[in-house]
Amino acid sequence: MPRYNKTFELSIQDVDLIEEALRARGRELCKMRRALADDNPADMQSIAVIEADQRETEELLGRLHNQKIFYRPGATPYVSG
Repeated sequence: MPRYNKTFELSIQDVDLIEEALRARGRELCKMRRALADDNPADMQSIAVIEADQRETEELLGRLHNQKIFYRPGATPYVSG
């Protein structure tokens, strides 16, 4: 039985491209969702599918963000801004 590859070799640019594509997908889903009316029963199933897809996309973006290690200087006090 084949196994899944658990090790990926992605560059920072690759991850940035993936994040931008997910954000673009989120914008498209938002436009699709705004085009549908809440009070139209025919649109309710489409709304549910779009909102589930939006939630999945945002969760994936969150998981990508949580795996990043951000640089913070250790020798000197860090001043933001």
